[in-house]
Amino acid sequence: PRRQPGRTVTATTMDDLGIARALHVIAVVMWIGGVAFVTMVLLPSIRRRGGADGHALFEALESPFARQARVTTLIAGLTGLYMIWRLDIWDRFVEPAYWWMHGMVLIWLLFTMMLFVFEPWFLHAWFRRKAEAAPEATMALIGRLHMVLITLSLIVVFGAVAGAHS
Repeated sequence: PRRQPGRTVTATTMDDLGIARALHVIAVVMWIGGVAFVTMVLLPSIRRRGGADGHALFEALESPFARQARVTTLIAGLTGLYMIWRLDIWDRFVEPAYWWMHGMVLIWLLFTMMLFVFEPWFLHAWFRRKAEAAPEATMALIGRLHMVLITLSLIVVFGAVAGAHS
């Protein structure tokens, strides 16, 4: 840092909020970044490849990411909740200007339900049956659903960063 006349520059230590915020950002980067990779690289590559085994390839490649996404969504949720509690900013949920906080919770809830409830309980079996009947249509559907998820996620990330830093 540059010194300015009359101003003392001091080192700061990272407190619990700094650690929570850093962990939150890392978790979101890994989680949403992974969704972006799956949506914009993995799925289009599998679809271009074609063939009936596209769904099996997607499952094989996406499965390790799903494990990582479970961990990072948990970290994002826990650190987000901790920051809200620690800063006592529950009142932001009644202010329209903080729409992005609602968005973060809704996106987190959607992904958490997908990763921990829908996928393991019935979604994998449902997509497998659809893929056996119509493989290309199923991969197109998966691609469209992922595109919706990444679009909503990026809108919320944009709103959260702009809202928190403006």
